[in-house]
Amino acid sequence: MKKKIKVGIIGGAGYTGGELLRLLVNHPGVELVFVQSKSNAGKPIHSVHQDLVGESDLVFAGEHHHDIDLLYLCVGHGDSKRFLEENEIPGHIRIISLSQDFRHKDKSRFKGRTFVYGLPEVHREQVRKAENIANPGCFATCIELGLVPFAHAGLLQDVYTTGITGSTGAGQALSPTSHFSWRENNIQAYKTLTHQHLSEIDEVLNGFKGNAAAIHFVPWRGDFTRGIFVTSQFKCEKPLSEVYALFESYYQSHPFVRVSRESVFLKQVVNTNNCYIHLEKAGDIIVVHSVIDNLLKGASGQAVQNMNLMFGLEETAGLKLKANYF
Repeated sequence: MKKKIKVGIIGGAGYTGGELLRLLVNHPGVELVFVQSKSNAGKPIHSVHQDLVGESDLVFAGEHHHDIDLLYLCVGHGDSKRFLEENEIPGHIRIISLSQDFRHKDKSRFKGRTFVYGLPEVHREQVRKAENIANPGCFATCIELGLVPFAHAGLLQDVYTTGITGSTGAGQALSPTSHFSWRENNIQAYKTLTHQHLSEIDEVLNGFKGNAAAIHFVPWRGDFTRGIFVTSQFKCEKPLSEVYALFESYYQSHPFVRVSRESVFLKQVVNTNNCYIHLEKAGDIIVVHSVIDNLLKGASGQAVQNMNLMFGLEETAGLKLKANYF
């Protein structure tokens, strides 16, 4: 029997930490060694993540230790870098960071470590060989998966994209726009054309030869808890049948991306690591709809997918999840 991967989590009390716990407590290839949360040290993990009652006897640790193979950093933006500045992590311990700290090429090297951008549908072979992973952002993942086949074929032109995300995308800390009374029956555009994921999206899509497209992105806050729905459009002369063939060929070997000939919607993907994609065309404009669960394919699920690849496990291990749907 293959030795289990010993895993530790830094920042286990938030949304991404909680989703990671739900995936790992029953993962066949993982031994969950510790879950750190300074503010909850000594408390059972199920006291914070109450859906884990009876699933684990672990309590939150106040500190971390080194008897592990892999360390997940489920902390806020800027905090992954700060953690590594303040703590010496032995080189044999691999790291998956879920913050944006190491996603960009000019920030991918830090304290002797090199972080690979972990979008398996583009960088699967690099992920297999990686010692450290920078997990992509949620909006970035959804937009990139909808456009990568075009970029790979050198067909991408300037893109106009809009996406709506649920309240969990804002994290667990309360803010005026994450209160129920604000979100209910309400939507709002925010960070118009300036969203923090734009730079990583640009690096991925324009990293393919022959592409120099501008990405114009308007994100929206939605009145639901989880999921992202993105619609991207640009000029494309190819007929829709050829575009579908392009997408189906590109994603044929990628288990979590489903190309649909029918309209897609959030309930198909919530609680899964899947991305559903639907294509439409009017005149010379191609429209791509892509949907993911922001906490799974957009965060913790993709982090587990990356772990599976890094350690030679089946890519889908622990991630064969069915959508709630109703």
